[in-house]
Amino acid sequence: MTATADTIDVDAAPERLSPTGPTASTDPMTPTAHGEGVLVSSESAPSSGTRKRLDHIDAMRPVKQAGVVGTHTLLAFAPVAATVAAGASLMLLHVTREAFLFVSACMLTYSYRQSKRIDRTYWQRRFMSVGVPYLCWTVIYFLFLLPSTYQNPATSLGHLGYLFATGYYQLYYLIVVAEFYVLFPLLLLLVRRTAGHHGALLAVSGAIQVLVVGMMHWNVLPPNMRGFWASREITSYQFYLIAGMVVAFHLDEVHAWLCRHVRLIIVFTLASAAVAEAWYYLSADNVVGWLGSSSDPFQPIVIPFNIGAIACIYLVGVALVDRRRSHRLRSMVQSGSDNAYGIYLAQMIFITLLGWLGWRHLDGVMPWPLVAIITVAVVFVACIGLTALLARTPWSKVLTGRSRASWASLWPGRGTVVPATAGSQVPPKWGVGQEAPGLSRGEAESHSGRSPDSDVRWSATERLMISNGAPPTVATAPLMTARR
Repeated sequence: MTATADTIDVDAAPERLSPTGPTASTDPMTPTAHGEGVLVSSESAPSSGTRKRLDHIDAMRPVKQAGVVGTHTLLAFAPVAATVAAGASLMLLHVTREAFLFVSACMLTYSYRQSKRIDRTYWQRRFMSVGVPYLCWTVIYFLFLLPSTYQNPATSLGHLGYLFATGYYQLYYLIVVAEFYVLFPLLLLLVRRTAGHHGALLAVSGAIQVLVVGMMHWNVLPPNMRGFWASREITSYQFYLIAGMVVAFHLDEVHAWLCRHVRLIIVFTLASAAVAEAWYYLSADNVVGWLGSSSDPFQPIVIPFNIGAIACIYLVGVALVDRRRSHRLRSMVQSGSDNAYGIYLAQMIFITLLGWLGWRHLDGVMPWPLVAIITVAVVFVACIGLTALLARTPWSKVLTGRSRASWASLWPGRGTVVPATAGSQVPPKWGVGQEAPGLSRGEAESHSGRSPDSDVRWSATERLMISNGAPPTVATAPLMTARR
């Protein structure tokens, strides 16, 4: 799920972020002289402003989606004998839900942090990015399962209405995102009005999160605010949304702090995971009855782990897009980012197909953890392939969140490149978040034919060509694969 409006607008900015390549030419994971964490060069740290491209946050998306696919793989294929071990894994893998919303809130807020108002285009974009894909994929899953699930037309249509209202399996998260979009103008006003007191805001939000999750876990709240229904209510995730919004207002400082304290963050996350796992096993084995249900997806004990894990995923994103990484790796990361929304939407198609093919019986010939890892890889790659194909059809926007791409762009280097006109080239070494020399962002986009709200996508090939010194064309426009 990318940080641009034409891939997954669940996390999209309303403006085109500046088209830069991978974020840093200096490895951000270089140890300090004191061995405490890392130092970040000025090139690798996010620059100020709202029009830079945040490739390191883009890179978080495929990492998160791998965790989402892993969660649903365990739910589908873990053997009964491994119920406790699988449950312990799921307890930690559920962090992908919170990370999903954290990134969504952070990127949307980042794009509006200096905007004075939210106009009608905000609502149009949100509906097209979330509402339409939600409706389309609900129908797709309904039809996909129709032959094997529903007995008569009346029952079928009734269940379709139920799916629209509650969300099919993983699609319920788009309901939560839609709730956030509706409340976003008010939440943005809250974050702006509390400027200078964001620490206190986070403390209050965190306390409310612990209280609400605790009351859900110990069955204090009414049934419609627990379990199934709680997973579809924004109140269950408010801390991660508020945290994402606050981070968006302090992204430079947060980025620098995280990159200076890598070792501390890893130790904190591992320790939090150990405590959460101990809690789970004590609860599952009924050693300590008051710990509550071990199968509850909302456990107050995992909140510290969730915070640490989100920070770790951020650092993984920073490392993945460093310019010292190989071209192939960066291209793979960008492809995963571009197709992350499609992976999220389509994953249950392939997991269900594997189930129909008897995939769950593979644990009889190999260890089930290995089966789970292979399944995640198969589903992940299959979803990328399907998304890449759908993105080249007239239904690309509604099925993948991406603007339509040319078939030629499936093979890097085979697309038709618009040649530069004489005297139109500019020095190619733009820094992260920098504008083209001598021109404003609006002027550059005007010359390139791309408006601030353009739906033309920077392909991975184009981004890599620019980052490796290929000259932009047409007065600071990037090398652009001709769209059919």
